[in-house]
Amino acid sequence: MATSFTYWDDCVDLQDLEAMWEVPEVRTEWLKAGEVRGHKVHLSRDPDGQPYLTQTEMRALADIVISRHFQSKIDPSMICAIAELESDRQLLVMRSDKDPTEATLGLMQLSSKTVKWLMSELGYRQYGEGDEYFLFRPFVNVYFGAACIKWLSKFDNKKRSEEFIVRAYKGGTKKAIHKSTLDYWKGYLSVKESYPSRKPVIVVRTPRNDAPEPSSKKSTVVASDDKYWDSRASPEDMADMWNHPEVRRHWKKSKEKRGKARFKQDENKTPYLSPVELKAVADIVLSKHFRTKKIKSTVLCAIGEVVSKRFVNGFGDHPGIMGIDYSTAYWIYLELGYRAYKLETVHDLKCPFVSMYFAAAYVAWLSEYEGRERTLDFVAQAYFVGPKKVKPQDNSPLWLNFVEALNKYEESKRNRDSCSIM
Repeated sequence: MATSFTYWDDCVDLQDLEAMWEVPEVRTEWLKAGEVRGHKVHLSRDPDGQPYLTQTEMRALADIVISRHFQSKIDPSMICAIAELESDRQLLVMRSDKDPTEATLGLMQLSSKTVKWLMSELGYRQYGEGDEYFLFRPFVNVYFGAACIKWLSKFDNKKRSEEFIVRAYKGGTKKAIHKSTLDYWKGYLSVKESYPSRKPVIVVRTPRNDAPEPSSKKSTVVASDDKYWDSRASPEDMADMWNHPEVRRHWKKSKEKRGKARFKQDENKTPYLSPVELKAVADIVLSKHFRTKKIKSTVLCAIGEVVSKRFVNGFGDHPGIMGIDYSTAYWIYLELGYRAYKLETVHDLKCPFVSMYFAAAYVAWLSEYEGRERTLDFVAQAYFVGPKKVKPQDNSPLWLNFVEALNKYEESKRNRDSCSIM
């Protein structure tokens, strides 16, 4: 890959960036994320580190391009749905499935050959000439994608249906009614139907400690007092903890009281979870939110041991008991739809149940990474270093520590004769 973007400023000009700021939904999203007008705006990144557009950004971009260059005669929802299918809204996608010399690039997956034809034959020169990599720029790519759609809408001097346009975009005009493009049309309809309406969505791409406190489906409070479980978990989650047999025995032995259950603390007064408490949090989260997923609570506990040493606030740069970084957690929240808990600031990940919930969701995603069922070796390594950096037969300290911790929890589970939630 010959190009890379970190900020919106890297791939759009000032006029286009200002146009994005003028869209109310985008402005709300960016301000909630801690972005500042006049400063560089971060691009969102998925767990593989690839930059992508949020659905709010994608819709705004389509609206701007269409209103500016096509007199609003193209449905922006069509642009958004095609971009979803073609690139999953990732900016730097390049594919060469058939002919390596005719790679398709960017949001709308256009080839250089198609773009040159649109420019030379149909006069689409708004963004001028450039090497093939200028197609990774979002406004450029959507502009030429819209131009292609406009041409297809009147192909052969006939007004064409939405189905013809979409299927021809995928397979060419000769395959617009061929069975090979039928599944693409069905997928398009599904994506278009599920695409959110234009209303603000809260997005945060980097940990921002000064972000405002929002509303959420399930509230969890992070108080300044680190002593008590009740300051880091909802009443519902605390009730589940008290109902967990091992925890109830554990807490009664240490004379904890309902409404004021204390965290364990080390010699530096740093709060941490006991192995029993960590296992209970994993048990509860899996039983309530991941019953259909093949995830073992012992695996989650072993990960927690390695990345956080069970410290409530996390260890080093990794927040929370599961050490899942904020950008990955929010990608899971926004893109994968795991929203049982709020996730507005990095502080939310310092709530044990929140950290465990998003860690379990990440493990679930990694276990089916790229559409394949993955081994425990892959999932654990990918959790620690990212799915693109997994090495076969890894003998790193992280992996060895994970194996040791897993054996400890598996042995403890057998001794207590407690069930493992899958």
